[in-house]
Amino acid sequence: MNRFYEINKATWNDKVEIHQKSDFYRLEDFKNGWNALKSIELEALGDVSGKSLLHLQCHFGQDTLSWERLGATVTGVDFSGEAIKLARELTAELDMNARFIESNVLELDQKLEEQFDIVFTSYGTICWLGDLEKWASLVNRFLKPGGTFLIVDFHPILNMYDWNTAKIDFPYFYNAEPSSEYEEGTYANPDAAIGGMEYFWFHPISKVVNLLLAEGLTLDLFQEFPYSPYNCFPNMDKKGEDYYVYNQTKFPLPHVYCLKFWK
Repeated sequence: MNRFYEINKATWNDKVEIHQKSDFYRLEDFKNGWNALKSIELEALGDVSGKSLLHLQCHFGQDTLSWERLGATVTGVDFSGEAIKLARELTAELDMNARFIESNVLELDQKLEEQFDIVFTSYGTICWLGDLEKWASLVNRFLKPGGTFLIVDFHPILNMYDWNTAKIDFPYFYNAEPSSEYEEGTYANPDAAIGGMEYFWFHPISKVVNLLLAEGLTLDLFQEFPYSPYNCFPNMDKKGEDYYVYNQTKFPLPHVYCLKFWK
């Protein structure tokens, strides 16, 4: 499994330079005060001022720093060294206080000891993790008693589709061996002159819920949404601000789900 993670890490390292220059990430707007977070996670978590927050798989830290702007004390984690380097540069440039740790999330217990009021992860995260049992145990490990865990992610039903053909080409249920694709460009810039193999796993929502329940967490909120707040897939129609819908099926698909737990 480490081989798959290393290949993915190399691909994500290559993406960082493209992403920071893309219109998708609006880096200059962010530097000027734009908050990168979306309404789904903002409404689910509410007021975070004065709370400690651990952001798993944070990429180059815009969402992490956005939580800091809302008053949280934040720590971001990502396995991409290039992403963490940029996140630290942004933190220094903006005179902020976020801490960023370079680590595979599944090995984070080797680098981090404390617990947090909030553990957060969002949008295209757990598909890169083959061992969700370990992930769930680490969510519990890093969460303070009385703390909140929030995951907002793309719905596994949406991820079953080939977005160009609308054919179901990927499984819903977990596969021990990862699926793979060669991606040209990136979701932030499809025309970018980069490409690389990506390996990913599928996790049904029932598995996510049951593993977290088995860790002793209590489910507080479960929501599904018929739209994506990001225009990050082919064949998406914009229906409103931060509201994009895949247009290749007769009926709307669930695009995003949100789970909130407390300990």
